[in-house]
Amino acid sequence: MRVEIVDVDGVDQAVEVAAPVVAVVASSPTRAFEAVFRADHRSIVALTWALTGDRAVAEEVTQEAFLRAHQRWGRVGGYDNPGAWVRRTAINLALSDRRRRGAERRALDRFGPAAESSDDGAGAIASADRFWRAVRALPRRQAAVVALHYVEDRSVVEIAAVLDIAEGTVKAHLHQARAALAASFAPEEER
Repeated sequence: MRVEIVDVDGVDQAVEVAAPVVAVVASSPTRAFEAVFRADHRSIVALTWALTGDRAVAEEVTQEAFLRAHQRWGRVGGYDNPGAWVRRTAINLALSDRRRRGAERRALDRFGPAAESSDDGAGAIASADRFWRAVRALPRRQAAVVALHYVEDRSVVEIAAVLDIAEGTVKAHLHQARAALAASFAPEEER
């Protein structure tokens, strides 16, 4: 008999064997999922927060995206970048939530004017809120590209991989989004 060191769920263990060890046991799928969760959770919450404008909704959307990834981990875990799949799912969920809330708001507006929210006077916060409201008003793909670019500081190549679209399409969406945002922030006399 001889002793071999074998990886069992990420822990090296000494095992007595009579014959050569044929295969090393790989780490469990649960550990792989946990690694993706730990690596990507915070940035996906930030990304979806930028798209929804609501931290609670962002956390809920992110949780749902990770739940869907976990349920499909047999397939998703085999992808080159499972985190990109979770991001794409989270973006789609965030944009669906935005559409649903917009429809609710329009329905409520038919019954009477909504109460105006008060401004707390914090200029930087108000400016950022105004910017992200304008981003959320963009078409969904443009909003996703802007959020990935400015919140996660992703390159065109990375955005294309996350959204599963061509790099040229990312560039076009980014250009159109920037033009729309510039127009919405231009002084009245320049519009």
